[in-house]
Amino acid sequence: MSDEVKMQENKQKKSGEVSRRDFIKYTAGTAACISLGSLNYGCGSSSSSSAQIAGYPIDSKVVKTSERMISFPYTPASAAPSPGTMPDPPDPLYSPNGKSALKWNQLYRIADYDSLGYGKWSYVDWPLPVVQRTDIMPIGYSAALVTKKIRLLNFFAMTDIHLTDKEAPNQLIYLQQSLPGFAGQNSSIYSGVMLYTPQVFDAAIQTANALHRKDPFDFFISLGDVCNSSMYNELRWYLDIIDGKVITPSSGAHDGADSIDYQKPFKAAGLDKSIPFYQALGNHDHFMIGSFPISETAGLAESYVRDTVWSVSNDLLTPVTLTQPALFPANINNTRLNDSNDRYYQGVIDGTTPLGTIKFAGTLATAPKVVADPNRRSLPRTDWIQEFFKTTTSPVGHGFNLVTSNPNFGLVPAADRAGFACYSFVPKASVPLKVIVLDDTQREDDGSLDIHGHGFLDAARWNWLKAELADGQAANQLMIIACHIPICVSNVGTELEWWLGDSNATITNACTITELVTTLQNSTNLLMWIAGHRHVNTVKAFQPPAIGGVPENGFWQVESSSLRDFPQQFRTFEIFINSDYSISIEAVNVDIAVKEGTPAATSRKYAIATQQILQNPLKGNPPNYATYYGNDFGPIDPTRVQGGDIAVAHSGDAYTDPSIQFVDLTLQGVPYNASYNAQLFKQLSPAMKAHLQTLYPTL
Repeated sequence: MSDEVKMQENKQKKSGEVSRRDFIKYTAGTAACISLGSLNYGCGSSSSSSAQIAGYPIDSKVVKTSERMISFPYTPASAAPSPGTMPDPPDPLYSPNGKSALKWNQLYRIADYDSLGYGKWSYVDWPLPVVQRTDIMPIGYSAALVTKKIRLLNFFAMTDIHLTDKEAPNQLIYLQQSLPGFAGQNSSIYSGVMLYTPQVFDAAIQTANALHRKDPFDFFISLGDVCNSSMYNELRWYLDIIDGKVITPSSGAHDGADSIDYQKPFKAAGLDKSIPFYQALGNHDHFMIGSFPISETAGLAESYVRDTVWSVSNDLLTPVTLTQPALFPANINNTRLNDSNDRYYQGVIDGTTPLGTIKFAGTLATAPKVVADPNRRSLPRTDWIQEFFKTTTSPVGHGFNLVTSNPNFGLVPAADRAGFACYSFVPKASVPLKVIVLDDTQREDDGSLDIHGHGFLDAARWNWLKAELADGQAANQLMIIACHIPICVSNVGTELEWWLGDSNATITNACTITELVTTLQNSTNLLMWIAGHRHVNTVKAFQPPAIGGVPENGFWQVESSSLRDFPQQFRTFEIFINSDYSISIEAVNVDIAVKEGTPAATSRKYAIATQQILQNPLKGNPPNYATYYGNDFGPIDPTRVQGGDIAVAHSGDAYTDPSIQFVDLTLQGVPYNASYNAQLFKQLSPAMKAHLQTLYPTL
């Protein structure tokens, strides 16, 4: 162990992060369950062994951001970095306490965080306001003249949990250092938070349970990316945490399971059994690190369960368009996984080290050995879905049990039925509202060599969605679309936009983004599209068509941030009928109520430090460019005016989205936040309003 790691450990002991009494309480029985054999079975598959292992508590105060915020020092970068370039010297130049700042490729220096002031935070009893938004209401509408009358639904959404097997042999950890220009800000491949993803999710579930006890939720929906890289053990951690089982948050040799906090088995609290939970599919749930098809890409499936750390080309995440601009917007070529040039071993986290040291990375003479683990295997989407039928919470299948019984499943061709992950459900029989759970991730067999993080609907899903929307209109049902990937908020070429296809693709999007948005606008009972994927808390208004549109054609999109990266929040939704029979939706962020000294609190420290160092643009507002390097790919958002070219600096400045907003709380003692709370108003069609007046004649 290095001197700096020892110093860091001594600091932690002196600070009293966990009292001796708490340490004994929360680790009692761990030593009895550290043999490899028992850990392989979860070290607690029976009730007797479960009793030996305790869980981690959360803070006694559990509130939403509408009551309390998190504060930490933050100096924003002086300028946006040039594409493919890491600022050197770093920007900002100084760390939070005025010392020399760390560069992106020094993110791994966790031992230096304390001495440089990174990751220190505190609670501030200042609310993030719930902003009233009437963007899509009739001109002159005043929210001040109406009141909330009947609450139809109260639910919460979590997304992008990214439970991570940090000891798996096929990660991209080292690329974050070795290719800092293009991968340095990619905290999805490495940051300190990857040590604690199971413990953070457990604390998030406990936070939701505490809110439920004060004001019961009707359901919980997870918007995808529960896994980081589609692994069986990652998915089982997720489901077993929800089920309240003993969790073994390690793999392979289970190094450090008897002494290292992020490796120790713990007893998950479990989701309150009275809360139904439903699931959507994310790209990380069925693609390798959310990016590459597994069985369709040579060597990927085997890389999960091998006993050697893999090496990949350092050019893997370098855009191919730098040398082949005609390929734009397809930026990545996954055949580079097997490129023999500039290969580096990508490393794993050393579970014996308190700060999660990276080992087996860089240029090495021979392939480093690890203990292989069959539980690291990748699950194809069909097997991934089946795991949701092996839980103790309700409903059985968590929505996937409704796929084949849906009346529109008959529209799905026989060849596309296996792994079909779209369904709908009505949360409360007494409320005319259905949730349409949509799989809008790419297909594994589409032939594309690019990153598979785009929005996508094949013909089967597109036809199914249109039928679901039409049925909801005919039945006078309010509707919510819940999925993983948001629409109209990412520029072409970001790998997050609506997929435009590429020269290798054999399957393309069945609809353009304009066709999709037009269909959504014509579905006047649609309240909102909720999603994750981008790890941000953006709220966006979709205006009615400029020509021939009426207010009820408008709808909202609400994104929720990741539980993995800062700000590590989930979101609650309350839907009301107002006194004028309009609808209002209160969408509010919730910070996990982490208790000082617990692993989840350490994760928050690392998440904040990561944001302070990497300066990821969590409040971005991309212009609706007319062209990209002179090429017209169509709008990213068909409801807004286009202008400028991405290659011309500031040419798109006038074409950002005015509906994407954030609240500055600097003067209230919160120098930086990436959260947004809103009360979103929605006008209903005359037919839907009349239906609600029949159901609820007295408000």
